[in-house]
Amino acid sequence: MSGFDPIRLEVLRNALEATAQEMGSVLKLTSFSPNIKERMDASCAIFTADAELVAQAEHVPVHLGSMLRAVGPTLERTGALADGDVVIVNDPYVGGAHLPDITLIAPVFIDGRRVAHVATRAHHSDVGGMEPGSMPGRSTEIFQEGLIIPPVRLYRAGALQEDILEMVLANVRTPEERRGDLNAQLAALRIGARRMGELAERFGAETLEQGLGAILDYTERRMRARMAELPKGVWYAEDCLDSDGSSDEPVRIKVRVELTGDRFLFDFAGTSPQVRGNVNAVAPMCWSATFYCLKLLTDASLPPNAGVLRPVTVDIPRGSFLDAQRPAAVCAGNTETTQRLADTILRAFAQIAPERIAAASNGTMNLIGIGGTDPRNGRPYTYIETSGGGQGGRPMGAGMSGVHANMSNTLNTPIEALEISYPLRCLRYELREGTGGEGRNRGGDGVVRTIQIVGHDARVSLQTDRRAFAPYGLHGGGDGAKGRNSTIARDGAVQTQPAKGSLTLGDGEAVMLETPGGGGWGTP
Repeated sequence: MSGFDPIRLEVLRNALEATAQEMGSVLKLTSFSPNIKERMDASCAIFTADAELVAQAEHVPVHLGSMLRAVGPTLERTGALADGDVVIVNDPYVGGAHLPDITLIAPVFIDGRRVAHVATRAHHSDVGGMEPGSMPGRSTEIFQEGLIIPPVRLYRAGALQEDILEMVLANVRTPEERRGDLNAQLAALRIGARRMGELAERFGAETLEQGLGAILDYTERRMRARMAELPKGVWYAEDCLDSDGSSDEPVRIKVRVELTGDRFLFDFAGTSPQVRGNVNAVAPMCWSATFYCLKLLTDASLPPNAGVLRPVTVDIPRGSFLDAQRPAAVCAGNTETTQRLADTILRAFAQIAPERIAAASNGTMNLIGIGGTDPRNGRPYTYIETSGGGQGGRPMGAGMSGVHANMSNTLNTPIEALEISYPLRCLRYELREGTGGEGRNRGGDGVVRTIQIVGHDARVSLQTDRRAFAPYGLHGGGDGAKGRNSTIARDGAVQTQPAKGSLTLGDGEAVMLETPGGGGWGTP
C-alpha cells in the first residue's frame, strides 16, 4: 500500500468508479440501438493488470458480477495484450454470459507498462441464430442462439482487423446497428484508458498499480469485518424455475450456505442436472448472483470489486444446469436463471438476517424479442425488451411497483422511442394492480405491457418465468401473483402462451405480458 494513506486511497477508489461511470455514459450516448441508448443494457468496468475486477459503475448487476470471472479466462486464451490491442468475445464457455452480450477488453499501458485493463459488455439486439433478437424461446443448443465469437483481437496494435469485423457483421440481421454499438463500446474503452492515464500522471504509474491492489485488500478487510458480525452456522434454501422451455418439468436450484469464522461457502449440490432447454447457465452466472446477494446481506456500500469474493467459496456440481457444458443452450441462463439463483440465495440469507432481506421480487426479466422486416423501409429490425414487475415487500416498507429487481436494473424503452424505431405499437402499459403479496409490508405490483405488430408479419420470442411458481412471501407474508403471457388476435380473442417460446404474429395482432407481483413481508 506504499504511497497511499486512507484518504488518498479513497480518492483513487472514487476516481476509478467515476471513470467506469463515465465509460457507461459515453457508451449510452454514442450507441445506435434503443436497447443500449434507451435502456442501458450494458456495463463497464476496470480490472488490474492481473485481470481482477477493481472498479465498476452501477450498471447491470448480472453483467458486472459475471465479468468477475470473464476477463481472466479470456486473457488466458489470447495471451498478454499489447498496447493498442482490443479483444472481442461473446462465447459463454470462455468468459462470456450469453451470445448477445458482447465484451470488449483493452489493456491500459503507461510508459510502456501494462497497469490495468478496461472492459465493456453490451447486450446487442441481434447476433444471428434461429430467431430475430437471438433470444429464442425454445433453443436446445448454443448454435441456434447466434454467432459464437471466441476471444480474438478486433484491434491489433491499434489497427482494426477488418476481416474479424466483417465476419461478425455478415452473421447478424442488423449489421449497421451492430457496427454502431461496437464503436460505442470502443469509445467507452478509449475514455477509460484516457482517464487511467490521467490518474497515472497524478499518482505515478507504479503507485497507481499499487493502489489498485490496495483497494482490493481494503475491500476484503471490510468484507471480513461484516462477516464477523453475522451468526455462524449452516442454512438451506431451494426454489424452482417453471421449466426449461423444452418441457413442462420444473428446474430446481438448491443451495447450502455455511458461514464459518472467516469464510462463506455456497454449495449447490442437489440442483437439477443440465437440461435440454436454454435455462442452462455457465458458472460465472452463479458467481454473479452470489456476488450481488452478498452485498445485500453484508453492506451495500462495499466497493463492488473482486475483494468481496476473496473469503468466498462457490461449489457448483459439474453436470448441473448451473455449470453448463458446451454445446448446451444458455441464452436464458443469463436472464431467468440468475434471477432464480438470487431468489434462492436470498431465501437462505433471510434466515441469517431477517431484518435485512426482502421477500421475493418478481423473479424474471420478462424478456420479449420481436423481429421481422420493417415495412417502412424494407430492412430487418430486432427489438429486445425486458419488463419490470413487483419488488418484494421489505423489512422497512412496501416493495416498489413496476421495477426491475435483483439481477437487472435496466430502464424501459419509452413508448415514443419504440414506435419511432420499430413497426410496433404499444397498446397498453400500466401497473397490474393488486398483484403484490399481502403482508405487513406488501409486495409491489407487476405491470401489463401489450405490443401490437403493425403492417407485417413478425417473429416473437418469450423468455419469462414465475408463470407457474409464484414469488414467495417471507415471515408470514403472502406470495405475489404469478405472471401470464398472452397473444391477442385481430378480433380481440386472447390466447394464453407458455412462459418460453417463439411464434409468428401478423399485422394487427399483439402480445401481452402481465408480469408477477412481489411477495409480501411479515404477517398482515
